[in-house]
Amino acid sequence: MSAKHRTARTTRTTRAALAVLLAAVPVTVAAVSAGQADASVVRAASVGLDDAHKKEIAMELVSSAENSSLDWKAQYKYIEDIGDGRGYTGGIIGFCSGTGDMLQLVQHYTDLKPGNVLAKYLPALKKVNGSDSHSGLGSAFTRDWATAAKDSVFQQAQNDERDRVYFNPAVSQAKSDGLRALGQFMYYDAIVMHGPGGDSDSFGGIRAAAMRKAKTPAQGGDETAYLKAFADARKVVMKKEEAHADTSRVDTEQLVFLSAKNFDLNPPLKWKVYGDPYQINS
Repeated sequence: MSAKHRTARTTRTTRAALAVLLAAVPVTVAAVSAGQADASVVRAASVGLDDAHKKEIAMELVSSAENSSLDWKAQYKYIEDIGDGRGYTGGIIGFCSGTGDMLQLVQHYTDLKPGNVLAKYLPALKKVNGSDSHSGLGSAFTRDWATAAKDSVFQQAQNDERDRVYFNPAVSQAKSDGLRALGQFMYYDAIVMHGPGGDSDSFGGIRAAAMRKAKTPAQGGDETAYLKAFADARKVVMKKEEAHADTSRVDTEQLVFLSAKNFDLNPPLKWKVYGDPYQINS
């Protein structure tokens, strides 16, 4: 049976059950409850971003903005200082030497493979954490990073830390807020750029600002209105930093999908980032 037919059957069953249960209550309450149930059925039938295919789409979307390429797996070796005050930025998700996540990554790599080529930089990474300093790192570190990137264990370590720090928390929070794949991706992309903290310029602060403007679907709000509020709140934060002031990853990517009401991020997908066109056909 197709997904479409399964969804239709579930919706009819739910409505029939509601008709029996709500027969004795006021019509206004029944209408609201039925509407909420229908929304719950739609969300339950949707495929989340943690589905393998949807996750691959998410990785490609982020890579288009972070690396101007859909080939996110080619980014294990990426490392440079982009001048944003966070020191070195490297790997598939932009781990930074100045924000602690690069330190956590190299520590995880060392836990998995003691004596690896990056293990000797752990003391330096601890010292530069919280700054943009390259002290104890420099060109030797970037060369060794490129060497490590060929190691499947280092690649797995990057995948693990991406999921632990960014992907899993973002998807979990989005699901709790009643958001489908598009909203889950918007949370993930935000947490990648702004970090998972609770201050006003981090993911938690952006979400809080959005919730002051609109209710989440889990609170009974409209999904489009809430995601628009989230996008607006994020752009305010992005414009505070010159390195992130170009908001096209929101305007000509995420809001394009939202305008099309493609809440499930179903291909084909066409978008632009920094003026460059991209598409995912399947």
